[in-house]
Order: sequence, then structure tokens, then C-alpha cells
Amino acid sequence: MRIVMLGTRGVPARYGGFETCIEEVGSRLVEAGHDVTVYCRNTTGGAMPTLYKGMDLVTLPAVSHKVAETLSHSAVSVGHVITRRRPDAALLFNAANAPFLPALRARWIPVATHVDGLEWKRAKWSGAGQKYYRAAESLAVRWSDALIADAQGIADYYRDEFGVPTELIRYGAPRVARGDGSELAELGLTPRGYHLVVARFEPENHVHLIVEGYVRSRSTLPLVVVGGAPYADAYTTQVKALANDRVRFLGPVWDQDLLDQLYAQAFTYWHGHSVGGTNPSLLRALGAGAPTNGLDVIFNREVLGSAGQFFTTAADVAALIDAGEADAQLTLRRSVLSEARADLYDWDDVAESYEKLCHGLANGTHRRSGASGRRRGVAIRSNTEATPDPVRTQAPADAPAAADTDHGAVAADTTAASQVSAHLPDLSLTDADLADLASVGDRAVRAG
Repeated sequence: MRIVMLGTRGVPARYGGFETCIEEVGSRLVEAGHDVTVYCRNTTGGAMPTLYKGMDLVTLPAVSHKVAETLSHSAVSVGHVITRRRPDAALLFNAANAPFLPALRARWIPVATHVDGLEWKRAKWSGAGQKYYRAAESLAVRWSDALIADAQGIADYYRDEFGVPTELIRYGAPRVARGDGSELAELGLTPRGYHLVVARFEPENHVHLIVEGYVRSRSTLPLVVVGGAPYADAYTTQVKALANDRVRFLGPVWDQDLLDQLYAQAFTYWHGHSVGGTNPSLLRALGAGAPTNGLDVIFNREVLGSAGQFFTTAADVAALIDAGEADAQLTLRRSVLSEARADLYDWDDVAESYEKLCHGLANGTHRRSGASGRRRGVAIRSNTEATPDPVRTQAPADAPAAADTDHGAVAADTTAASQVSAHLPDLSLTDADLADLASVGDRAVRAG
């Protein structure tokens, strides 16, 4: 099969869950004999590779803007796809890219959309941005041949809110071997001698809560914070203002071997993500055998199960830190639970599920119709409600069955698209930003 993967920053993976998924799944699809093309983002103008782990890379420009970067690159990528030989299946990542689905389907390219998490809940998308994301979710439901969810909580949301099924395909957990800790020497750290946070600096990842709780604790170990985020200066300033001299901010760590050892040698790992699905950072911590504490939300409980301890407030963080250091041996024995939990998440199984999905898209058995994209108004379940164990989860018995999709009807359907376009002028884009976005798209079409 010829498979295209688009909507992300691309590979090599240096940023988030989508990129990690594409690298792990795409390379395995190549090993299985498929032709895989990945669309990559270039905001620096420098030279970029054209081949990586057997995947063909197409690098295209994007507007450097919090809102326009993803949309501009996806617009250019879709323009490139539709002017080349038609692929057998397309995997579009991020429901925010749903407005570009009609262009793919007008060329009879079957497409599955990975819907990501509940992005509209993020503070950075308040107001018009939140409306855009909610409208884009509806368009993804309406125009995708299949929807991909990486967590049961996300699958439940789309079932309850839109009455549609999703393909539940979680991420994998890499197994990280624990070395002798020599890599940590350059950072002045010792094995099992620090608490760790690895996160993009966004309010929904609750780095501020963990830092505040740590400062309240009686910890004798430093807190090491890895991460940052573009367009997040205000939040970064807020987090650092809460810290004391025992908190060490390393910024982003791009050396994967060093990052792996930071996970593997941590006394505890702290995970504050709240609105995503199955998070790769959390899975990496489990695969490294790190005793892990997670924010008490449905997605983290789903992944951690009995291997995790959970917190809601800064006081909870302080109490867990103090209790963990008071019985260090018990805390370190939790490593076994983390590793056992990681065994439930295997990238080979994930890639096999994607391959099966792509076969279904290519042969027409994975085509849906009749989804209006209208919300049913059923709220997502309580954040703390337990979900089934990954190895026992099955699709909901009342989920609608897949059916053939009328691609021709999409090209003429502009009603749903207007829901999105109505919000685009309100997304804090200047006239220059919009001009850049338009020119990038024009160049891509001409290049085709």
C-alpha cells in the first residue's frame, strides 16, 4: 500500500506524541513492505532529510505562528498530496486539520483522522480558538472515513457526544534499559536522587501544580523539570516564579539517550497532563520503570492502573513526596509495577492495528456515512471515573456500524465548513499572517 501521514511536525520525532507515533508506526509499516510518505514541517529554512527509517519525507514550509503554523502546513501538505499519485490511504493527525478533509476526499483518497485529545479544553485556545476546535471535531466526525482515538476516554467522548465509533489504537511504551547513571554526571545528578517532570509548558499539564507542591514538601532531593513550549513565555514565567533553588529547569532535552536515563534513574516521575489521551511521556516513564504519580484524571488512571499514585492539589503532591522519601525502598519497588504496566502497550501491536486500518481504508471496508457531526450534548464522564483495563477493552456494543461513504456529497457540502471559516478571522491573525498563509498554499499548489 501507499500510505501518507500528515498533519504533524513530522520525523525524526523531537516534539510530541503524534511525531513519536508516526516514527514508530511508519517505520514498522515500511518493514512490512508498504510505501510510507510523511509530511514534515520546516520553519527554519534549513536543509532537511528526504528519507528516514525507510519513510519518504516531504518537507514543506509553515507560518511561524501559534495558530497558523499547524493549519498552514496542513494546507500545503494536502495540496501536495492531491497533486501527486493517489495514495491508498491517508492518516491525518489532529482534528484541527478537519477543514482540509474535503480536498482529500474529492480526490477519492480514503482518510482516517487521529482526533488527539480534548484540545478545546486547553487555556491557550479560549474564546474563538475553543470554538474552532469544537467545530473542527464536528467536521472530523462528518468527513472522515474513520476516527482514531488513543485512549478509551477519548473513544467514550466521541461515542457519547457524536454517537460514532472510533478505532481505539493506543500508543506503545518503549522499554528503556537502566544504565549506570554516568550520563547524569554532566547535570550534577545521581541515580535515584531526584524527582522528575517532563512536559510541554502549558497550564493543562499542571507543571505549576507539581512545582508548587514540591516546594511545600520537605524533600531532600531536587526536582528536575524538563520541557518548554513555543508561545508559552507567560506560563513559563509563572512556573519559575513558584520554584525555589531546589527546582532545576533543564529546558527541552533533545538527546534521547540522556532523556531516557533521566526517566530510568528518577526516584519518582510526575505526570500532570489532563486533556490528552494516552500520553507518550507517561508511557516512556513506565517503560523506564520509574515510580509514577499522575494527576487524577481518567486518561492517567487508564494508563497507570494500580501502578500509579494520584494527586489533585499541591498539598497532595507534597504529601506524596514526603511519604515516598520516608520509605524509599517501598517507592523504588514500584518500578516493577511500572514495567509490568508498560508491557500492555506494545508498538508492534500498535503498528499492526494501523496496518489493518489502512487495509480497510484501501479496500473500502472502512468507509462511514450518515454521521452528521451534530453534538448530542452528552458530557464526558467524570475525570476520576475508572475505565476498563487496556487488555480487556472492547468496542461499545451500541456503537453504530461502519458503512460506505458518499465522497461525492462532500465536495458540495459547504454548510459545516462555514462553521470553521466563520471563526478563522477571530484567531488573532494579522493581515500579514493571513497573507503568509495564503501565499504558502499558493506556492504548494504551483509546486504540484
